Formats: sequence, C-alpha cells, structure tokens
Amino acid sequence: MSSGDPDAIVVGSGPNGLAAAAALAREGVRVLVLEREAEIGGGTRSGELTLPGFVHDLCSAVHPMGILSPFLKELPLGEHGLEWIRPSLSVAHPLDDGDAVLLSKSVEETIAGLGGDARAYQWLVGSLVPDGEGLLADSMGPLGIPSHPLPFIRFGLRSVFSANRLARLCFRDERARALLAGCAAHSILPLTQPMTAALGLMFLLAAHLEDWPVARGGSRAIPAALASYLKSLGGQIETGVDVKRLEDLPDAKVVLFDTSPAQLDTIAGEALPLGYRKRLRRYRYGPAVFKVDWALDGPIPWRDPRCLEASTVHVGGTLEEICASERDMYRGRHSDKPYLIACQQSDFDPSRAPDGKRTGYAYCHVPGGSTLDRTEVIESQIERFAPGFRDRILARHVTTPADLEAHNPNYLGGAITGGVADALQLFNRPVTRIDPYSTPNPRLFICSASTPPGGGVHGQCGYWAAQSALKQLGR
Repeated sequence: MSSGDPDAIVVGSGPNGLAAAAALAREGVRVLVLEREAEIGGGTRSGELTLPGFVHDLCSAVHPMGILSPFLKELPLGEHGLEWIRPSLSVAHPLDDGDAVLLSKSVEETIAGLGGDARAYQWLVGSLVPDGEGLLADSMGPLGIPSHPLPFIRFGLRSVFSANRLARLCFRDERARALLAGCAAHSILPLTQPMTAALGLMFLLAAHLEDWPVARGGSRAIPAALASYLKSLGGQIETGVDVKRLEDLPDAKVVLFDTSPAQLDTIAGEALPLGYRKRLRRYRYGPAVFKVDWALDGPIPWRDPRCLEASTVHVGGTLEEICASERDMYRGRHSDKPYLIACQQSDFDPSRAPDGKRTGYAYCHVPGGSTLDRTEVIESQIERFAPGFRDRILARHVTTPADLEAHNPNYLGGAITGGVADALQLFNRPVTRIDPYSTPNPRLFICSASTPPGGGVHGQCGYWAAQSALKQLGR
C-alpha cells in the first residue's frame, strides 16, 4: 500500500477486532482489518448447518452482554442492520417436578417463583438493579478504580464467594439455588471455586436490565453491522488473508491482534521479548464445549411450556447436579448428566427456520481437547425435561472441540471463552501488566477475549485495546 497505508491494522474480525477497529476509526485513524476466513465474525457467524432454510449460530447465540455493552450501545448499529429481538423471559431452568424456575426482567415476577427465598433474592440481586448499568460498566474493563465505588463494593463483597457457597448461604430452597448455579456455570469453572458467584450475579443482574436477546437473522448480524459502521468511517476489511508472520503485514504504526496469546506469540515472533513470549505460552485456555444443533419439526416440548418464552434454557437440574457436572469437566472427566446451555433462537426469530419448524442449539462443557461424542447424553438431558424431544429431530449437526478450533483458532482445544477466567487469570490476562492490552513492543497490542473483561460478545476487549493504541498514536 502507498500513501494510503493504514495507521492501524487489526488481525482478526471477531466482535472484539471489529470493535477495536471501529473505536480507532471514529477517532480518525485509518484502519485495515485482516481476516483469515472468507467470512468475518469469528464466534458470531451463522449458517445452514443441518437442512436448507434452517439458520444456526455456529458459536455464540444469545447476547445479554452485547445489548448491554457500554461501547456497542454508543454505536448506531441499528442504522447498520442490527436488530435485537427480546424474549419475554431471559432464562428458564426446568426441574424434575416439571415446574421451571423463570428469570424475567421484572425482579418481582422472578421472586414470585422463588417461594421462601424471595426476600433473600431481593437483597442479593434486586438491590443491585438500580445501579446495575454503572456496575456493569465498571466490571467490563481492566482492573481499576470504579466509577461507581459503592455499588461495586457491594457487588464485590458478594462475588468473592464460590457460587456453591453463596447459593447455600443465601437460599434455603432448591429453586433459587438452581437459578444461581445455572447462571454461574457460564463461567466454565467448578462452582466451588472462589469468585464463581461473580458471573452468576452478573448474568442475573443483566436479565433484570435487559431481556437476553437474539439478533434477527442470526448472530452474524452483529459483525455485519459493525463492519458496515466501520466502512462508513473509511475503514477497510480484507478477508481470506492468513497472517502467519509480522512480516506479512503492510506497514502500520500499530497492530492489534484479535487472536489467542498463542497466535500472538507465533505471528510476532522475535518482535516480542523472549520472557514475554514464555509468559504467553503459560496462558491457560481451560475446558471446551461440545455442541449440537438440530433442525426440529416444531418447538421443543418442554414439560413446563413456559420454557418456550425464554431465549436460554439452563438444563442440568439442581445445584448439586450442576456442581457435580462442572467438577467432573474441570477434572478431565465427562458427566453422564451434563449441565447444558440450550438456546431456541427461532422461537423468537422466524427467519431462522421454515414455517412451522424450529432450530435447536445446546452445548455441554467437556475437558479441553475432548474427543468423546456427547450427542446421546445431551439429547437425553433435554428429553428428561422435554419428553418427546427426540421425535421432533429432523436433522442434527455436531460440533466437537476440534471443530471449534478449526473454525476459529482462538478456541484452542475447543475453549470458547478466550481462556480460564478464575481468580488468578480474570484480570491478569494474557499476562500480568498494568496495561493488559499492550505488549513490550510499543507497536503491538492484543484485543481478544484473552484480555479483560474476557469472553462474551460485547466488544469491550477491543474497545479498551483501542484506547491503549490511541495513546501510542498520540490521539
């Protein structure tokens, strides 16, 4: 490239890469995004995996942190084609007695189903809602002085516990305990680990701020809108470009990597000090997921039909069962009754399936690099709470941990969250630095989910990395 060479290059076009590019471009920086695949989006791509006319999300499906993202809310993504579809419930958590626990935007409606734990839930979660958006904003960035210190301290004092401990301390009945456990298990950690309560509380709080939405037309609509906005600012995107070495890139003042730490190490090579590269190699990626998508001849026949009102169904039974499932996964074992995250996007977005038909989506957590087929146990778990489910299956598509890594090299071993987010690596990711997005090379930055605040479709990792890069650019 000549006099039009970019000021900044972003390697990778996942939501964080595109968010970083947008944050730079709106400050007048000339940005070029390079993507290995023929299609942008990383973990937010969609396609016909089973039968013609059935649109499935290849990885992420429901986006509570996308609609609440402080940065994405600043952008006119609606003008660029993104439409959020909100269900009437965020989460349903079926139990064996047939009556599901329901998580709705209304705290009052939620606690109405929690019996004797209503007052405890109001104290634990409901009291955080008035300051919820500020609390989320403080939580979705690098470690620092919060802008809303008192709510942050209240949240922090509750978050230091394990999810298992907090559930037993605060709740007497199984319904509220299961609801907290189902949300906390998104962490892909044993629920006996310290601070696993934090993600559970965060997801509960998010549901009381916004119903957990899906994107009309598939999760691919999110990167499409970000790309359209970026191009409106003069940014460029090139697909089918596999960056293997730093020397493959055009000249630019800064380069941001929406990649795993391992890819940053490989691509940058000797442009980074050996000590820093060794620390990148010690990064822990953690467990994986095994996912099944279905083309269905109708909605999932949940025993409690109210489950059909929720974009997400946590399938796993009681607190004890979910704790056992996640403990097994983390210890390298496979549970016979795994905790599942099931999504039913086409119930709210008819464009996902032919008339009268539905799509289904569920995954369980497995040890990193697992090669064991979990289709049967996943379908058995859903059948447990939705008798007759198997009779509705027209076709299925299985995604193994190896498939996930082949689809997106950021998912090493099938790990979809950008790396373990335990107390030792929640903020110290990818390595311990005052500015976690910078590297010892002042030109190179990392903007992937392997930086704070971690996994999820929110773009905040990209936004914060862009702020670091802007300082280097003198903006």
